[in-house]
Amino acid sequence: MRAKLAYFTLAALLVFYFVLVGSRGVLLIEQGTPVTVVFGLAVLILPLIGLWFLWHTTRFARNAGRLARELEAEGGLPVDELRRTPSGRIDRDSADEVFARRQTEVEQSPDDWRCWFRLAVAYRDARDTPRARRAMQRAIALHDDSGEASRGAHEGGSRESG
Repeated sequence: MRAKLAYFTLAALLVFYFVLVGSRGVLLIEQGTPVTVVFGLAVLILPLIGLWFLWHTTRFARNAGRLARELEAEGGLPVDELRRTPSGRIDRDSADEVFARRQTEVEQSPDDWRCWFRLAVAYRDARDTPRARRAMQRAIALHDDSGEASRGAHEGGSRESG
């Protein structure tokens, strides 16, 4: 709950900042000189990039949460079996052991989104955020593709029709 509150607080602050920066860009454009118009347009690009990034990050978090809830309902969430140091940090050797098992699961079932989800958690536990994100994106894609295929079969249609 604290993580959601922090996320929404930071997102609201970012949106406020984007509006503030965007208004400054508009003021520069309204001055009408070639230099201020070019600079104002450049300033307007920053909030657009920020909004795009915020949208994609929010969508990723929402989709990962949706998969986590579904996996939890199935009883398939990974159990925290990691050893920890006295300070509470995850023991690296323990994370590597779990990661090796998760990677084997993915190699045995490369089209199972559940295996990719658990691999993403193992990457995160091993502090490899870029690979964790890619593995989660793969899990989301596999889940959504399998969901579309099953919906098309139940509706008597195919994904290629349209």
